[in-house]
Amino acid sequence: MIERYTRPELAKIWSEENKYSTWLRVEIAATEALSELNQVPKESLKVIKEKAKFNIKRILEIDREVHHDVIAFLTCVNESIGSDSRFLHLGMTSSDLIDTSLSLLLKRAGEVIIEGLDKLLQALKDKAQTYKDTICIGRTHGVHAEPTTFGLKLLGFWEELNRAKIRFKYTVKEVSVGMFSGAVGTYSNIDPKVEEIASHSLGLQPALITTQIISRDRHAHYLCELALIGSIIEKIATEIRHLQRTEVLEVEEPFYENQKGSSAMPHKRNPWKSENLCGLARLVRSNAQAALENISLWHERDISHSSVERVILPDATTTVDFMIDRMSEIILNLNIYPENMKDNVFKFGGIVFSQTILLKLIEKGMTREAAYKLVQKNAHSAWNKKDGDFKKNLLTDKEMMQHLSQQEIEECFKPNSLLKHVDTIFKRVLETSNKSCHSKSIPSDTTLQIA
Repeated sequence: MIERYTRPELAKIWSEENKYSTWLRVEIAATEALSELNQVPKESLKVIKEKAKFNIKRILEIDREVHHDVIAFLTCVNESIGSDSRFLHLGMTSSDLIDTSLSLLLKRAGEVIIEGLDKLLQALKDKAQTYKDTICIGRTHGVHAEPTTFGLKLLGFWEELNRAKIRFKYTVKEVSVGMFSGAVGTYSNIDPKVEEIASHSLGLQPALITTQIISRDRHAHYLCELALIGSIIEKIATEIRHLQRTEVLEVEEPFYENQKGSSAMPHKRNPWKSENLCGLARLVRSNAQAALENISLWHERDISHSSVERVILPDATTTVDFMIDRMSEIILNLNIYPENMKDNVFKFGGIVFSQTILLKLIEKGMTREAAYKLVQKNAHSAWNKKDGDFKKNLLTDKEMMQHLSQQEIEECFKPNSLLKHVDTIFKRVLETSNKSCHSKSIPSDTTLQIA
């Protein structure tokens, strides 16, 4: 991923230095396990742990000759150890090293992403509670529907993203598995106990069964959940973009001192960060598609997935980490305009209270068809007119006034009657979501055992 969309922590995780450091950590964990089983002398293990090191320049130099990055790495490390290096990589195949290391990298990347989600979720929850009762117009098909509150909008985003976090935590556990099972997963030249001991020492669960690799459904699941997180962020960003349109202007991305919106038009304040997030979400979804295609490989393994993963795994995690951080910044510093929200609710004389009038007429004994026709006539005569006034139309409609008094009509235009259950929704969402985090149906951090 290019630097523009890369935060330092993810850059560090996917750096060449960290990759080879992780490889060395995995090799030493396997050698320690072999030593614990008395298959590697304690003295040799001590030498390996003291002397083992690598040099990236040297690895690349060897790789140009042997055309095999794992052999190049091992040759480089062996040069630093000496004769005791014969106990390194004992009974292992390249994928034992690569896949176990990849699990560690995905686990760490996932932990950083979860930390970011927690920050974004807190920002959404705080804003939702602050604007719980701030009336705004709800839109369906992009057209005014009925009043809602800005807090409810944000609460909906919070609930979606919270569920996504719970699912993603599961996939992080699912991908956090180690394998030390040899050429085709049969432990032909290595004791299964090595896998168990080494995996646990690395903070992983041993995979129950492998071929030459860990099955790629785990990785595909991980990337699909990243794609869902990206798509939810895109949903929030799309809402901000619509609400920032000049003729709406209910919210606005933060616009900082000395910031410029256009090289040509000094007045411009564009939702460019949200637009950027919508674009990046497409990229993450395409990575998930590639991960799904990586599941099907020839027999016990081919390497058609390998080149793909070198791109999509760093890119997807790095991109989603960036997206989460950017959306957190937007939400924390979002400009919110309650007066504009209120003005939009009462546009065309409160036309969005048409259903309230409809139901009141039905309550008075009119048929639904007759009531609908009467209300629609008055609503449409106010629609899209500069001086259009729905309430005024109702109050001057003789047929309407035969069924409803002025006071009854006025009462129908009080938005609080339509928003009386906002507190109930908030309570239900926050309490239910809190329970789901501790539900037995969603494995917790301490109980989940994915192998």
